[in-house]
Amino acid sequence: MKKLVGIFLLFASFQPLWAQETSSFQTGEWLRFKLSYSGWVKAGNATLEVSETTYKDKPVYKVVGKGWTTGAIKWFFNVEDHYESHFDKQTGQPYKFVRNIDEGGYIKNRIVDFDHLQKKALINDLKENTYSTVDIEQDIQDLVSAYYYLRNNYNTETIQEGSVVELNIFFDSETFLFKLKYLGRETIQTPFGKIKCLKFRPYVMAGRVFKEEESLTLWVTADKNKVPMKIKADLRVGSLRADLEALKGLKHPFEIQL
Repeated sequence: MKKLVGIFLLFASFQPLWAQETSSFQTGEWLRFKLSYSGWVKAGNATLEVSETTYKDKPVYKVVGKGWTTGAIKWFFNVEDHYESHFDKQTGQPYKFVRNIDEGGYIKNRIVDFDHLQKKALINDLKENTYSTVDIEQDIQDLVSAYYYLRNNYNTETIQEGSVVELNIFFDSETFLFKLKYLGRETIQTPFGKIKCLKFRPYVMAGRVFKEEESLTLWVTADKNKVPMKIKADLRVGSLRADLEALKGLKHPFEIQL
């Protein structure tokens, strides 16, 4: 459960498409997902919401991602996750990342400020009451900003089946190389009707949680919104999935097939 919440909040040849007139999202966009275990047991919910604010006098998008368990699962494994990203409205470059989570007693409460001029991440660990500084890449993204950056910079018009995108993501005091493979187009049945989607394979680390590095599959709308419709993860025991069940504030028409 906790792994899917984190990965879900994530979600070329990179071409500079970041501009207001070509953006795939806008202030006021709100998405809600239903999380299920093994296809039928409801495990929880997750939301993503876009707003505007300022960071050190710079206009930024603020995205808040939340995830929590519900029903019977909540009684033996309670999850309450809160993520925030503040990123530049023009470039998509992250300035601030917040991770405040309680996952069955595993607690993290950190604020990360990115200094892109010095190529440093300043980490304020509120739980441990410590401060630290680590080096970062020039093109770094955080776990939440990466999803919105990809929505605006992944050229889905010329993408070739089998192509792989790589992106540097800063998470939990270190940088890891995120890889995303394009699998092709597929029309799927959703609570809204049939939706044309682009199908992707985010690579994960095989081991204690996932069966193998290709255990995760992501479906994103093939329209201009590029909204995630479904995420499926094959685990060592059972499977997890997230399905979009409610939305509002999309910038572009939401295309449903009759």
